[in-house]
Amino acid sequence: MQEERRPPLSDPKAMRALAHPARLSMLNELIMRRTATATTLAEVVGVSPSAASYHLRMLEKYGFVQDAPASGDARERMWAIAPGGITFGYENDDGHGIREAKRLLVDSIWADKDSEARRALEAAPSESEEWRDAMSFGRAHLMITAAELKELRERIEELVRPYSTSSRTDAPEAARYAEMHLSLFPRAARSTPGLPTEDHDAASVAAEDHAAPGARPEDRDAPGAPAGDRGAPGAPAADRDATGG
Repeated sequence: MQEERRPPLSDPKAMRALAHPARLSMLNELIMRRTATATTLAEVVGVSPSAASYHLRMLEKYGFVQDAPASGDARERMWAIAPGGITFGYENDDGHGIREAKRLLVDSIWADKDSEARRALEAAPSESEEWRDAMSFGRAHLMITAAELKELRERIEELVRPYSTSSRTDAPEAARYAEMHLSLFPRAARSTPGLPTEDHDAASVAAEDHAAPGARPEDRDAPGAPAGDRGAPGAPAADRDATGG
């Protein structure tokens, strides 16, 4: 049975508390491990056990984590993710304080996701061929209606649900923790800065050509070219249920 969702975040204090990088990392670690002590989380995140305990109490204050049944040494407190997931979105009537808190949280979430993705890319050469073949980083450009975009999101969520660490109990021995970062959004209008009075880009390209003799223009990535269009291994990246909207 699917877990009942909690209402989207609306308290700016709670969002600012969650936006702390160490707390966000600890929360994501708990999502994977299901339960852990402050000491275990401190080692992973790189803070002292006392600092980890403080961060966990702040997360508990706003309902993000809770006590878990003791395991082994009952003297050490076990922590778990509070049920209901964490979601938030923008509303037309959001005040300035709420919008700023959401912006701060979004920035922290994206920084955390980017860090995980970069670490995975750096480790890719040491992965087995099987795992390298399964990895994917990419970007797709769609022509789609709002209803179709929502349907696409729901279909992806349905596909991912059986593999979620929060519910899977039949994972084989070869299974590892993995992440999917998914972002689906309509492109926002860009401002049009106009043409520059001097062609600084041409001078920059000429300098690059001089520094790398023999390099062909087609060997350079065009500015703004999407990773997926350059043939990089590609997969969407973002777990909506983890810590994002």
